[in-house]
Amino acid sequence: MARTRRKQPKSNENSRLIETSPFFKFVEVSIFPTQPKMPRNSPVANIGTVFAINNITTGDVGFSPEPAGKGGPRNRADRESHVLKATQIANLVASTRHAALIGLPFTRMITIHWEAAGVLLADMVKATGRYIDLLSKALARHGSATAWLWVHENGDGKGGHCHLLAHVPARLVQIVTRLQKGWLRKITGKPYKAGVIHSRPIGRRLGVEVGNPALHAANLETVLHYVLKEASLESIVRFRLSRYEFGGCVIGKRCATSQNIGRKARLQLREG
Repeated sequence: MARTRRKQPKSNENSRLIETSPFFKFVEVSIFPTQPKMPRNSPVANIGTVFAINNITTGDVGFSPEPAGKGGPRNRADRESHVLKATQIANLVASTRHAALIGLPFTRMITIHWEAAGVLLADMVKATGRYIDLLSKALARHGSATAWLWVHENGDGKGGHCHLLAHVPARLVQIVTRLQKGWLRKITGKPYKAGVIHSRPIGRRLGVEVGNPALHAANLETVLHYVLKEASLESIVRFRLSRYEFGGCVIGKRCATSQNIGRKARLQLREG
């Protein structure tokens, strides 16, 4: 008697892997294509900050161990880049892990549209640094440390902008929200324009990192995929990134992390 074959569900992917998530150490399993499919760019409204935070993926990011090497991208005004390199992505992922390890998990995704605020592309790094300085000092005044990473992007219709992931305790969110428009006026020297800054909790609601750590971790993974989307083709394959977007020109540093979660801090923790 001839054997009947089970009908497989239709799929655009020829081969898939099932594996647990080494990134967040979830109990759930996730399914990933062996070769990532390059999606078309979606409209801005569909791929923006709110989408990144509110669309949960509990699967494996598939990141490799961080490579050896010293330092990050240098902040030279004549340095141009169009994508995140594999070494940069590995550092950002390792920094995200470390932030959670030291009790400062990223709880906030903040997007600042610097071009809309009147900041030149060459001045984005300075503007982002100033914002982080003001944020860190405000948190410190209220007894809180922070950890952060940022990635700069530049795209048609959006211009130069920054995606910042930071630890902001739930009890201090209202204070930061009240102050940040004033910070932008101080940085740019211009009146605040509506829509320049978007700030949302990672995990949909305040305090989810304490009340529901698994939900927070799942949302953080989704947000991190979004922030890493302007990656090199090599990195898309190597890290199995679920999002992809053609990178725009960025001048100076394309990404950075706070020192307390950087390579040196991670090394000191391992050696200690």
